[in-house]
Amino acid sequence: MRINSASIQNWILPVAALAAWEILGRAGLLPRYLSTPSAILAALWEIALTGELFVALAASLYRVSVGFALGTAAGIVVGLGAGILPGVRHFFDPLVSFLYSIPKVTFLPIFLLLFGLGHASKIAIIAFSGFFPVFVASRHAVLSVDKLLLWAARNMVAPSRTIFFRVVIPAAAPQLFGGIRIGLAHAFVVLFAAELIGSKAGLGTIIAYGEEWVRFDLMFAGVVCFAVLGFLSDRMLLAIRSRLLKGQMIGTEEEIVR
Repeated sequence: MRINSASIQNWILPVAALAAWEILGRAGLLPRYLSTPSAILAALWEIALTGELFVALAASLYRVSVGFALGTAAGIVVGLGAGILPGVRHFFDPLVSFLYSIPKVTFLPIFLLLFGLGHASKIAIIAFSGFFPVFVASRHAVLSVDKLLLWAARNMVAPSRTIFFRVVIPAAAPQLFGGIRIGLAHAFVVLFAAELIGSKAGLGTIIAYGEEWVRFDLMFAGVVCFAVLGFLSDRMLLAIRSRLLKGQMIGTEEEIVR
C-alpha cells in the first residue's frame, strides 16, 4: 500500500490532538469527565473481555443495517417514481416538505407504542429517518437528468424501459448516492437516540450505563464505537459507489481530493 504525503498530513492533527489529550489528562489539567484515550481503551478492553461489547455491536449493527436498507430502498423507489410520474410527485412532495424539517427522533414514542421496545421500533424509526434524504436526492436526480440524453434516446426509438435503466438511472446515480450517504448518517444519529430508551443491548445502552454510573471512560468507549462503526460504514458505501460508478467520478473534485 502506497502512503503519500497527503495521507500523512491528514493524520498529523488527529494524532497530535490525541497525544495532547493524553498528556494533559495524566497531568490533571482536564476535567474529570474527560477521560484520557488510554482510559477509554482500557474500558473498551474491559467490556470486550466480558463479551458485552460484541453483544452491543451486534445489536446496533443489526438495527442500523436493516433500518438503513429498508429506508434506502423505500426512498429510492418512491423518489424515482416521484421524479418520473407527476402524480406520485404531487402526492409526496407536500408530505415530505411538511415532515422533512421535523427531527425524526420526536416520532420515537409513536414507534415504541406501535412496535414495542424490541428491535422492530428501532429499525422502523431508522428506516423512517433515512427515507427522506434518499427520497429528496432520488427525486432531484431524476429531474436533473440532461434532457439532451433523453432526447437522443427517444430519437433512437429506445423503449421507455431501456431509457429508464440505461439513461436515467446511470445519469442520476451520483446524486442518488449523495442522498444515500446522508441517509446513512441519519441512521446512526437516530440509532443512538433510539437505544437510549427501553433498550437492553446496544452501543447507546453502554453510553447510558456509563453516564448513569459515572463511568465516563465507559461512556466515551461507546462513543468511540459509534464513531468507528459510522466511519467504516461510510467508507464501505464510498467503495461501493466508486465500483458502481467507475468512470463517472473521474475528474470530479471529490475524486481529486481523495
